[in-house]
Amino acid sequence: MVRSGLEILLEDVSPLAKKRIGLITNYTALSARFSFIWDEFIDRGLDLARVFSPEHGLFGTEQDQVPVEREPEFSFPVASLYGSSAASLFPPGDALDDVDALVFDIQDVGARYYTFVNTMVYAMRGIQGRDISFIVLDRPNPIGGAIEGPLLSAGHESFVGVLPVTVRHGMTAGELALLAKDRFGLDLDLSVVRMRGWKRGMYFEETGLPWIPPSPNMPDCETALVYPGMCLVEGMNFSEGRGTATPFRLTGAPWIEPHGFARALNAIGLPGIHFVPHFFRPQFNKYAGRVCGGARLHVTDRDAFRPFLTGVALVKTACDLYPECSFLHGVYEFNDTHPAFDLLAGNSSVREMIQAGKSIDEIAASWAEDEAAFMEVRNKYLLY
Repeated sequence: MVRSGLEILLEDVSPLAKKRIGLITNYTALSARFSFIWDEFIDRGLDLARVFSPEHGLFGTEQDQVPVEREPEFSFPVASLYGSSAASLFPPGDALDDVDALVFDIQDVGARYYTFVNTMVYAMRGIQGRDISFIVLDRPNPIGGAIEGPLLSAGHESFVGVLPVTVRHGMTAGELALLAKDRFGLDLDLSVVRMRGWKRGMYFEETGLPWIPPSPNMPDCETALVYPGMCLVEGMNFSEGRGTATPFRLTGAPWIEPHGFARALNAIGLPGIHFVPHFFRPQFNKYAGRVCGGARLHVTDRDAFRPFLTGVALVKTACDLYPECSFLHGVYEFNDTHPAFDLLAGNSSVREMIQAGKSIDEIAASWAEDEAAFMEVRNKYLLY
């Protein structure tokens, strides 16, 4: 069984003794005895000065892109790092005045645009010039060590694109912290408490750890596996399945005919995935209350499955088949410099190639060099 960084730290908390601790976390930071990290710290007599919560809140009560305006009351103050402005994504300066060490422990899902690691990086940047150490308690990448997709291009940085990594990066939060320190030239006392027993080829079910949905629309491990591709649909005018019991594993719109859509997707021959026609009625988000036609995703071979390629192929197919299909414009995660799809993809070229009618093979070839380049870069930061 894998032992998380939290478990390793709890064997000897002396490095945190006599320090005033700030904790960036949420409800996924559970110990082996199913206690929250803040309770474990308090039980051991550590000085917990304050807790910072990420997007969705300390207990995942809020949907995506919803400001967290109120948290439950505890014996310690809780501050949100996801408010109504881009400035709210950084720890407020006065909230760090009583902090000597900032500890990060949140379960990530292994995609560049999942915002918890980006919150970590913003916090690392936010403590520059202060005598505050930064400690990452590492946890597994739930979808293993494979990489896929384009690198983040200059000019496309946003809260869903902070680090120059591929969309599926195959790294842990601790490893990404090491990369971030170099990327931004941070003068920072950074340490990573490593896991024991984790291997990069593991999927989460193989770790022996309990799956705790890290956000409201990440109910299970298979959702995490499809997310690096299906999150692209957030940038489209059709549904990514939010408002249903299987977000990101279901997609569609009132103007999509499900049988033809699924048939066209299956005809592409994407590896490790099968599409089944489906109707659904989202309870919130896009097309709330309306019946949508679309497709349900079934991963048949997770080692062969390429989630980002699948997401791009699905978007291209929808655009090819349905004139109603379009890319969304406007503010997305506090940014309106590019369409949401471009911010997620990390460049504008994927969208432009789809709109130009390029083939799936041509589009996929556009990020092959990025994958090769990133594989070499990431080797420097791997801890496992």
